[in-house]
Formats: sequence, C-alpha cells, structure tokens
Amino acid sequence: MVQLGPHRRSPASHPRPRPDGSKQNHHTNASNLESGLYVVATPIGNLGDVTYRAIDILRRADVIACEDTRVTGRLMKRYGLMTALISYHDHNAARVRPRLLSRLTKGEAVAIVSDAGTPVISDPGYRLIKDTAEAGHRIIPVPGASALLAGIMTSGLPSDRIFFAGFLPQRSPARRRTISELRSVQATLVFFESSRRLTSALKDMADILGPRAVTIGRELTKIHEQTYRGHLDTVAHEIASIGPIKGEVVVVVEAGNVGKVLDRKELDASLTTALSSMSVRDAVATIAKNGQWPRSLVYERALALKANQPL
Repeated sequence: MVQLGPHRRSPASHPRPRPDGSKQNHHTNASNLESGLYVVATPIGNLGDVTYRAIDILRRADVIACEDTRVTGRLMKRYGLMTALISYHDHNAARVRPRLLSRLTKGEAVAIVSDAGTPVISDPGYRLIKDTAEAGHRIIPVPGASALLAGIMTSGLPSDRIFFAGFLPQRSPARRRTISELRSVQATLVFFESSRRLTSALKDMADILGPRAVTIGRELTKIHEQTYRGHLDTVAHEIASIGPIKGEVVVVVEAGNVGKVLDRKELDASLTTALSSMSVRDAVATIAKNGQWPRSLVYERALALKANQPL
C-alpha cells in the first residue's frame, strides 16, 4: 500500500481571486485539501500505473465522482482509500452534476475519475469541467495513464501530428461516412473500438483508407496485452481469421498521402494505365493509396472500365 504524508496548506481567512478569474476556496475538513475539481487519471489496466499524487488526492478529497463505483472501488481497495464515491455517468450526469457543483460552491474538494485512464476522453466528464469553469471554480489536472497515449507509444507511427477520432459509429453506413471524412486528414489517426466490432471496422477502414500501416493494441498494460502490426487489409484479414477477440482496443492508423486528390477523369486515366499491366486488385490497391480515393469507389470504377473497355 502506498502511504503518503499529507501536503497541507494554511487556510486563508478569505477566498482570493486567481489570475484566471477562478475562486480560491478552502474547505474546513481535516485534510485541508484546497477546494476545486481534481481531474484524476487512473490506471487503464495495471493497477500499479497510478501516480503517488493521484493516490494522495483521492485519499484527501471530500468525494470522488466515478463512472462505476464497483470499478473504482477495486482501485480504492488496492490502496486502502476510504473516500466517499458518487456515480457520475452519461445516464445520470444531468441530475448529479448540480450536486457536485453545489459541493464545490461550499468549498469542498471534488475528484473526478473514469473507469480507466484519463477523464474527459470519451466520457461525460467534460460537461462537468465546462460547468465548473463557468461557475468560477478551480480545475486541477492530475495526469497519468491514458489508453490514447499508450496506443501511440507502441505504434511506431509519427506522433508530431495526431487526430483522435474516439469511437466510430456502431453501424457500418455511418461508420463508413465518418472514415471517409477522415481520409484526407494529414495526421496519425487514433481510434477506440469495441472488440466485438473490430473486424467490421477494420474492413471498412481498409476499403476506404487503403493499405495504410496500422497498429492495434489490445488490453494494453494488462496480463493478456497484445499488439498487431501491418497494413489495414492484411491485419483486418488476420484478426477476422482468429475469431472474436476480447478486451479494450486502440487502433492507430498512419496518415494519408499528401498528394492531391484526383478528379474523376484523372482517376479513370490512372486506372486505365494501371489495368493495362496489373490485375484489378493490384490496380485498385495502387490507386486507392496514391490517389486518396476511397477503395470501394476505385474498385467500382475499375470494374466499370474493365467491362466497357478492351484493356
């Protein structure tokens, strides 16, 4: 168990304004933790991946807002924490948020955590932070583990420009539209995905983005951690062949080419040239990658040209 001595502040007789306009309040319990909303990162799997500061904050806060009290309870038990928990998630956020803001107004210290990793990334925490800022209370980041960063760390792909797309839509038509919108983004793409939808999502990515390099991290930091590397089409086939996988998944895809997007006449001309010396499959793969057209559209045009022209 981690044991930390409290870092106490001398209480001020009156709240003092801060440079950013927020209020500096002090509550009166024994911990003397300064009032504010503490946004605390927790482990994404391995419970050892929590910072000393995070444990100290969680021990001394007046209340911890969490998605699932059972999940956060395991972390609390591991480190002997007794702070009160309050459930805060998508379904009750509108009702619970005013209660948390009221506690901040009274000068209390409120911590917010997610089930795993850094709050506000693909969870409802950002609304509480927005309302807290508008109410003039202090917001204190307590950084730590992040599935987003863990995925990038293991990808081997450029990290100077990153586009985090979160979770893709569940249904294929909407998912394909979203992927198409991201096709021309000149940055490494990062997605969270459900393991049960991973195969279909990868197929849609391969169809639309072409054979880009991809790294898939499953169960990062956990006992059954796995990493898959390759190109979208081959990795999609590999994962489909091994059957359903379980666990949390981070998908990191290389950026698209910086070349100009072809217009339809240029596409047909390029396909005609490619089909004169390549199979349809190879021609589609080449044009989809180099021309930044959706693979499905290139394939349709290739079949049309093949049927109507003696190539």
